[in-house]
Amino acid sequence: MKTFQPQNILRGHIQDMPAYQPIHPFDVLSEQLGIPEEKLIKLDANENPYGPLPQVGGTLKDLPYIHIYPDPESRYLRQDLARLHGIPAEKILAGAGADELIDLILRVTLDPGDLILNCPPTFSMYAFDAAVNAGRVLTVPREDDFSLNIPALEKAISAHRPKLLFLASPNNPDGGLLPRVELKRLLDLPLLIVVDEAYINFAPPESSALDLTRTYENLIVLRTFSKWGGLAGLRVGYGIFPDWITPAIWKIKQPYNLNVAGAAAARVTLAHRDQLTEQTTAIITERKKLYDKLQEIPWLAPYPSQSNFILCRVEGQKAGQVKENLSREGILIRYFNQPGLDDHIRISVGKPEDTDALLQALQNL
Repeated sequence: MKTFQPQNILRGHIQDMPAYQPIHPFDVLSEQLGIPEEKLIKLDANENPYGPLPQVGGTLKDLPYIHIYPDPESRYLRQDLARLHGIPAEKILAGAGADELIDLILRVTLDPGDLILNCPPTFSMYAFDAAVNAGRVLTVPREDDFSLNIPALEKAISAHRPKLLFLASPNNPDGGLLPRVELKRLLDLPLLIVVDEAYINFAPPESSALDLTRTYENLIVLRTFSKWGGLAGLRVGYGIFPDWITPAIWKIKQPYNLNVAGAAAARVTLAHRDQLTEQTTAIITERKKLYDKLQEIPWLAPYPSQSNFILCRVEGQKAGQVKENLSREGILIRYFNQPGLDDHIRISVGKPEDTDALLQALQNL
């Protein structure tokens, strides 16, 4: 009888792929750094520094049916979103964050070995989830200013026939917007395009591609409550999908993927979104202040951003050391050191007092 061999059980491509590197929450970071949670300034994950609206707490406190499974169709939230966007509820799917929807899209479209297009530097979850689903990633890097290389994309699509292209707008980590004319040019090509608008609420209103979902059958637009709504810990996202793909996603998604707390928090957030607009305006105002002040630091080169973060190139110092030095002060930022992002840091926009503490720490380095 042969000895049991665990390596023969696991899928080979899973064994070989690197793990995703998530950002840790307050309590874990507090323990790691030896700094009390209340003294940490968390500017590393693009969360809303103001948190959820006050009404969310009251709604969660009074939830009557936590012991009952949630609605598998999230129908009331989808109806609220349909009214907000003027789009039929049948085209809207809700998920446990936009991350779940990215995975579901890939699960219903990729056979092992199928290609997706990726344009780094960008959100790493696109390539990660493709690898999880045994897909292959064809890379067309962005230009030095993080804009898309449209001719290279067209050539790659013609030569290799990938199934999907993920595009974040504003793009993470640079905060740049996808020009509408470029998106429409790409939508005329034979592949499915997923536009990830996780940060669109911090950009001018006309920046969204959502209205194009009425015209193009090869366009999906994703949104999330994590950034704008301050609900990152509850994991609520949604997407606008073409009719031909929704039956497949309904078929394979977990039946109770969006929990009752997340759905309720999202609905009350939508009901009081006028108050949320005040938060968004405060973040946009603080973004301009932070960008202007970062330009005054001689060894930093910040990029203009339409999101709730600012990417900076570090010159004359090591970006990793900058991150470590700030961490000792309880100020948490994101550090990058990869192709296209050598010696870069990304700083989430916080409250005014967070900006002041960050700038003082940077000036002391």
